[in-house]
Amino acid sequence: MKVAVVFDTPYARYEPDDHRAQMVKEVGGETPHEPEMEYQVGHALEENGHEVVFAGIRHDPREILDRCAEWKPELVVNCAESFRGDSSLDYLFPALLEAGGYRYTGSPPLGLQVSRDKAMSKKILAFHGIKVPGFVSYHQNEEVEKAPDLKFPLIVKPNSADASEGIAQASVVETVEALAERVAFIHERFTQPAIAEEFIIGRELYVSMIGNGKTLELLPLTELVFDKEKNAPEERFATQSAKWDEAYRQRKGVRNVFARPVSADARARIDAICRTAYAALWLRDYARIDIRLTDEDEVWVLEANANPFISKGHEIANAADKAGMPYQQFIQRIVDEAVSRYDAA
Repeated sequence: MKVAVVFDTPYARYEPDDHRAQMVKEVGGETPHEPEMEYQVGHALEENGHEVVFAGIRHDPREILDRCAEWKPELVVNCAESFRGDSSLDYLFPALLEAGGYRYTGSPPLGLQVSRDKAMSKKILAFHGIKVPGFVSYHQNEEVEKAPDLKFPLIVKPNSADASEGIAQASVVETVEALAERVAFIHERFTQPAIAEEFIIGRELYVSMIGNGKTLELLPLTELVFDKEKNAPEERFATQSAKWDEAYRQRKGVRNVFARPVSADARARIDAICRTAYAALWLRDYARIDIRLTDEDEVWVLEANANPFISKGHEIANAADKAGMPYQQFIQRIVDEAVSRYDAA
């Protein structure tokens, strides 16, 4: 199959052959950093027998349609994470592909936009009977008052950031004064609304999912653990440092592991809840849903991630491998799900 891999790139003047050469270098271990996701995906596609062309977009999104018109791919694998460095514009890639009539992998523009908007996605999930933390949104220049039905501690986040951006230990607040201070920080630093939600004490689990409709399956659960921490439960959560700062992770004993035992009843509820959330938030082909599981086996959905990171060694790829899908097979499964979805339409 002729497959185009579309992605955002820092290489403004790279042509497709340049990206192929870069892929060979990175996948071959000739660079000091982990291979970029698009190159890992492209390499897996080639190993699966597909003809792969790369479309790295830097400044002009219209290049997507120009490249596709030239190549006429049978499927586009969407690896875009942002546009011009702004992750909130990732929906432009599938929007343009839909406008051009091209088949592509992953969630549609609406799924990307809704899942990124923490307040909107919580409202939708609550409508479908799913437990979400109580929350309140604060827009810029709006007076900060605690909603009377919310209980401290609260955790304050940017409403539309991802990858735990803007989340630190200071995000958990116990007073109205601390709440106002953190909201002001979010407004100034991220120029977007802040969301303050009740902090749910419990285990942080990541539910990776793949498929659509009858083929939808939950992959083995992963869990964020703090094995060296002796602090309070409300200080154990996925800060930006806990996710991405390797020195911090080692110092604090932070690890992403396959989930420690979960009761059969809780697992059944997680399955049902995440399937409902997947459909309610317009997720497609693959996604990840972040939840908290309390000591009483209550399941609370924190947020959903449309088109999560699919590089080797990260949550969903690891979960797929645990389920018996090595990386090449995992990428092929995403391709197969997208093709089947379009063929059934």
